[in-house]
Amino acid sequence: MATNKNTRSNTKTTAARKNGTPAQKNGSRKPGPEMENSKFHQLFMDELKDIYWAEKHLVKALPKMRKASTTEDLANAFADHLEVTKEHVSRLEEIFDLMGVKPAGKKCEAMEGLVAEAQELIQEEEESVVLDAGLIIAAQKVEHYEIAAYGSLRTLANHMGHTAAADLLEQTLSEEKETDVLLTRIAESSVNEEAMAEN
Repeated sequence: MATNKNTRSNTKTTAARKNGTPAQKNGSRKPGPEMENSKFHQLFMDELKDIYWAEKHLVKALPKMRKASTTEDLANAFADHLEVTKEHVSRLEEIFDLMGVKPAGKKCEAMEGLVAEAQELIQEEEESVVLDAGLIIAAQKVEHYEIAAYGSLRTLANHMGHTAAADLLEQTLSEEKETDVLLTRIAESSVNEEAMAEN
């Protein structure tokens, strides 16, 4: 009898794989009613909405930071990251779809404050390499926030079995880390030395 039960179980599993639920097709377990109502899942969704709002807010800020840059390398870095950030928004929308909900943002006070700092710097500092040094600091503050956010979201997604969502979050996390490294390279290769030499 045990053999028959196992055979029936295997048959059901095979049939399910052939039919393919949305979660199986996407390589991620779509949350059921119990998980959707759990505080842990709600935490994940709240943080997802937070970073979604943050990324869309950053899309509006990056062109201003690029325009304010006086060095070509930094201006190009901001221009490139604008396109990457748009891709991050699209990935987040894909994750919302995996979760079975429409994309929605939740105001991110942290990102609003970080962007406000950058805008204040642009308004107060004269156009110079010193401004570039300040913009790099402002941008890296943003990157560090995003690295923390995406790293935490990836961990939560993995814990709940949302593998497809975790993979998308990992891609974005890697790109945020690459941007942070690039900004450090620009600062250390030229901007900081030139800024220090300015009167």
